[in-house]
Amino acid sequence: MVRNKETESEPRFYGFTRTLSAGLIHLISLIFSVFIAFLSRPGTSLFSWHPFLMTLAFTFMTEAILLFSPHGSIIKRFTHKTKGRVHWVLQSLCCLCAALGLAAIFYNKHLNGKAHFTSWHGLLGLLTVCVVAGQSLAALPLVYPSLAKGWSLAKFKRYHAASGLVTYLLGSASLLLGLCSTWFTAFVREYAWYLAALCPALCAVVIMNQVSSGYIAKKRLQS
Repeated sequence: MVRNKETESEPRFYGFTRTLSAGLIHLISLIFSVFIAFLSRPGTSLFSWHPFLMTLAFTFMTEAILLFSPHGSIIKRFTHKTKGRVHWVLQSLCCLCAALGLAAIFYNKHLNGKAHFTSWHGLLGLLTVCVVAGQSLAALPLVYPSLAKGWSLAKFKRYHAASGLVTYLLGSASLLLGLCSTWFTAFVREYAWYLAALCPALCAVVIMNQVSSGYIAKKRLQS
């Protein structure tokens, strides 16, 4: 009897912690976006749009992935098909914000006669924007299955989830490198920097756990 109670309490405990962590990520991504918007004050300069739009893109990507979380989805009761369409819309918004953010910093450097993509943040950011765009386009067969001729949708979903996780980790790393920039470090003190850096780091850990646990659960059902 003791063992049965223990085995029943474990799934409840894990479900509670995952619900709590997903809710925390929703809150963190919102607070982080507002914080960066407060610092950058978008519209005050051309450069100000870059950190604002890139952070907004990261938030859209976070919410797009959390849609499929059984513990943290804001549309949990909707059908999987509806979640897929909303996911693609959020990813499209992510691509739009990332492209505009990239264009803003590119044109700003051009106006000021500065070299492009000379830092790790710039190079990784460019790579991330390209990968995000490719990831969104590659997901079209999941929204319109008629495009997936000769492909197994089950395998395609697994590949999409795995590549999406890699894309998200790239975005997290790019964001962390952006927090090391002269612009950001000039605004915050040391303790505030660590708190800010903790935001994308925590988001990456929770998203990685969600995707990996979801993949393991599917493998168990298939075995």
